Amino acid sequence: MGAGGGLLWGAYGISALGTWLAFDAFPLIAVLVLHSGPLAVSVLAAAGLAVGAVAAVPLGPWLEYRRKRPVMVATDLVRCAALLTIPVAHLLGALTFVHLLAVSVVVAAADIAFRSASGAYIKTLLPPEELLVVNARFESTNWTAIVLGPPLGGAMVGLFGPVVTVLADAASYLLSALGLRAITAHEPRPARREEAVAAGTSENTGNAEDTGAAKDGGPAENADSRSRTRELFDGWRFILRDPALRPLFGNTVLYNGLLMAISPLLAVLMLGPLGFAPWQYGLAFALPALGGLVGSRLARRLVARFGQHRILLATGVLRACWPLGLAFVRPGVPGLVLVLLVEFGVITSCGVFNPVYATYRLERTPADRVVRTLSAWSVSTKLGTAALTALWGLLAALLGPRTAIAAAGLLLLATPLLLPRRAPQPLAFAE
Repeated sequence: MGAGGGLLWGAYGISALGTWLAFDAFPLIAVLVLHSGPLAVSVLAAAGLAVGAVAAVPLGPWLEYRRKRPVMVATDLVRCAALLTIPVAHLLGALTFVHLLAVSVVVAAADIAFRSASGAYIKTLLPPEELLVVNARFESTNWTAIVLGPPLGGAMVGLFGPVVTVLADAASYLLSALGLRAITAHEPRPARREEAVAAGTSENTGNAEDTGAAKDGGPAENADSRSRTRELFDGWRFILRDPALRPLFGNTVLYNGLLMAISPLLAVLMLGPLGFAPWQYGLAFALPALGGLVGSRLARRLVARFGQHRILLATGVLRACWPLGLAFVRPGVPGLVLVLLVEFGVITSCGVFNPVYATYRLERTPADRVVRTLSAWSVSTKLGTAALTALWGLLAALLGPRTAIAAAGLLLLATPLLLPRRAPQPLAFAE
């Protein structure tokens, strides 16, 4: 990828470090600054994701016909500006739960747009045989940031409070935008939307004239309206029609939703009744990230030896076996060690699974549908996470955080049933 690849990698690394410095910053602010309970913390996580995901639905078709790097720069700047309002409001004594919720919505929508655009951008710049290498490299960078970020963030929270980590996250988005802006590699211009609409209109003009559908605006206007409506759902339509992507889609939406539903409940449990300090909470998620670094470095070798599908299936099963152990966390050193071991198992498995899954998904998606497909995937994942987080927050309010975590862990054991059982046939992309 040359110098542009270095800048892209650097921008990703800076952004990832900022994100993990601010690990669970919103739940921490809600608990430690606004004194919110488990239901409110879960609602914060769920509502922000849900509304942000719905707001991002029309972005996929819009982004498909535009160059991706300017979109990535713009979404970095939007996230930076939104996050900066939190420390300002806190400094003025005006920070509220509603403010946190509004910022989480903006960040969630911008995050979906960025991820969708970046996936298409990478596929445009790279030959297919290099996708796994680069995805594994990005994955290892992410886990390196996780090793460094939460302990540093936990120390910052202990010294200055949780709001300062949001400021660091905002700065990381600004630096990421500057790095992306500095890339000079040429990005091919995507096909214009008008060209696709015109092609569809010319095919349907005869039928429109025969049936009288050309009235009230003509075939071009009617075709454009139908095309815009159809484009909103093209990503989901492609996923659900593909026999390999369909089960993987169900698996990742359910797995990510259940796993993320545990996170705010574990924060409430560890920082509340169990009495862990913020730096201990950060450490419990930082040290196990070394397993993700190891896993991502092994992904390419394992695929070369055992095949892509076998590794996808095996690590998909392994990553589901660990989270149930979080229901048994206790105070003190034994509880901290248990969380470390469980998280190490989860993260090592995910460190192999994630780059293999990301490459598998890109390989199965034609270049002119990558943004819509990734956008639909991200929207569904965030909506699923929001719904499950809200539901588990209610369950925790009724039965307690520990019981809710156990229920999520049991359901996670069933998620491997949704993995694709057989290696798919090569896909011939037909337009």
